[in-house]
Amino acid sequence: MAGGRLHLQHGPIDLVIGADPASRRGAAFAAARGAFDGMLEGLVGELDALRAPLTPDAPQPVGPVARRMHAAALPHCGAAFVTRMAAVAGAVADAVLAAMVAQGGLARAYVNDGGDIAVHLAPGADFAIAMASEDGRDLGRVRLAHGDGIGGIATSGAGGRSLSLGIANSVTVLARDAAAADVAATLIANAVDLPGHPAIMRAPAHDLDPDSDLGGRAVVTGVGTLAPAECRRALAAGLARAEAMRAAGLVAGVALFLRGERAVAGAGFLETAMEGA
Repeated sequence: MAGGRLHLQHGPIDLVIGADPASRRGAAFAAARGAFDGMLEGLVGELDALRAPLTPDAPQPVGPVARRMHAAALPHCGAAFVTRMAAVAGAVADAVLAAMVAQGGLARAYVNDGGDIAVHLAPGADFAIAMASEDGRDLGRVRLAHGDGIGGIATSGAGGRSLSLGIANSVTVLARDAAAADVAATLIANAVDLPGHPAIMRAPAHDLDPDSDLGGRAVVTGVGTLAPAECRRALAAGLARAEAMRAAGLVAGVALFLRGERAVAGAGFLETAMEGA
């Protein structure tokens, strides 16, 4: 791709990959291709178990990506309904990035799986991304550096590619890796809600996607007019979930957006990123 990037796609997995310096891209991209080969088939082989509601005593999956999904989702058991599929995109990105980094010599590398991004930064390297609304409005920036302790960025919400139990336009999460960020973004976005509000339309998940891991749970299909105070109340519910995760060490920072309103958990990079949003 333009800019010396690699594009890998198989079924629903769609990766955009970058690596620096250019002299190490060949080895890194070869490793990415090797890790990607057979990845989807491995996940499909365990799909029934990965879609099932996760319990604390659930057995470990077999495949390496599935095990990453399990590890990321397990800390959330009991606090909310969760399946391992909440971490699938991030876990794929983490696995491919790990194969690249194992080749050595990379100053900076990333694997973007549909907006869920695994990041590697060596000392002196940095990484920046923009957050944007569905209509392209600038929501701010996230700027990371080596030493921040962040290896994953993920975004979820009612406007994303997956079904959501909540009404957030978007929730962006920074965490230790992409799988952890992915499942946290899903659960925080689910918590941004106004249960029973007449302007929020819902339908059983399996009516929209027979293969959804959400089964018959009511997912958001549309949102009518909401007052600014109602948006802030919905965001407050999501922010409470985000702060609980941050206190538990599961996330480093969260930015939540709904209808022109926003809330932020975490300081530093997220406060800087939100300036002027």
